[in-house]
Amino acid sequence: MEAESVAARASGPGARSGGARATATSRGASRTTAARGGSRPSAKTVIPQLAWNEVRAAPVVLVSGTETVLAERAMRILRDRLREVDPSLEITDISAPDYTAGELASVASPSLFGEPRLLRVSGAERCNDAFVEDLVAYLQAPADDTTVVVRHGGGVRGKRFLDAIRSGSGDGVEIVCAELKRDSDKYDFAQAEFRIAGKKVTPGALRAITSAFTDDLAELAAACQQLIADTGAEVTEATVDRYYSGRVETNAFKVADAALAGRYGEALLTLRHALASGADPVPLVAAFASKLRTMAKLYGARGSSGQLASQFGLAPWQVDRARRDLQGWTEGGLARSIEVVADTDANVKGAGRDPVFALERMIEVLSARGENARGDTAR
Repeated sequence: MEAESVAARASGPGARSGGARATATSRGASRTTAARGGSRPSAKTVIPQLAWNEVRAAPVVLVSGTETVLAERAMRILRDRLREVDPSLEITDISAPDYTAGELASVASPSLFGEPRLLRVSGAERCNDAFVEDLVAYLQAPADDTTVVVRHGGGVRGKRFLDAIRSGSGDGVEIVCAELKRDSDKYDFAQAEFRIAGKKVTPGALRAITSAFTDDLAELAAACQQLIADTGAEVTEATVDRYYSGRVETNAFKVADAALAGRYGEALLTLRHALASGADPVPLVAAFASKLRTMAKLYGARGSSGQLASQFGLAPWQVDRARRDLQGWTEGGLARSIEVVADTDANVKGAGRDPVFALERMIEVLSARGENARGDTAR
């Protein structure tokens, strides 16, 4: 059928045979990739579960999870691939909460000239009963030359069609878009943004931009797209500094990096610049705590960067960075520094009278690798 050829061409040779009929080996690999994003497959799931950047065409594509940015990226990639195969692709948007009975069958029916169709369903986690009934019925015999994308943001609403799709009805795939919580996942996301665009980027640039926008994936995505659109052949750390100097220079991790490397003057200057720019002391302390936790995990640990990254849920570059940070540190100095950071956290949250003094005292102690931790940070 023509639908088979459109989907197969959009996602490469054998894509349609890689749906519910995929081999056990490929299904296992697909689920492993998606699970790294934080999703736990249902015991009844038999269809491939893929990461956002592994999206491919199928009669039904379930885009699940709470991370809107990843879901939007996956749906855009799929749309672009289908358009590459056939520019006459017809796109129809359906709102599951406002769905009218019979709407799905109507828009999925063959057109006069046989153009391929992409039906994008939004808000499936808030769908009405009519949508559930019609989608479950549609899964029994998906329309030719049509791709139905169902966006479900999470929750139990729609469990009936979710179970049906995941059990193989409709010959679909699932794109898992779980929230990215680990820095290593955000680094991988930024790296994928540049790779998909065909733009070269250095590891230093990826670290800088990930650190600068670590709290907001949408901002990180927007920053990556700006660098992709506006810069030359390769994005370097200097490029990131030029575009986002204020954001990068006042970033909490930059203060922490300088202090942990023993560069007291630089750390103090960067801290004061951050505070003058309106930085909140609480996330500044949280950055130090995060760095020290990673250092504590790796103190005395043996193995390759890849092995330790897998063991502790880090990216290999984070392992390498923590090992560099640990040079010159003793176990006692690390323990005292962790105590000082805990005291500083309490002080900036109201236990102390002078949070700025507490921050500067913390930087003094950590810049000396915990070896001059005398007194406390209260004032």
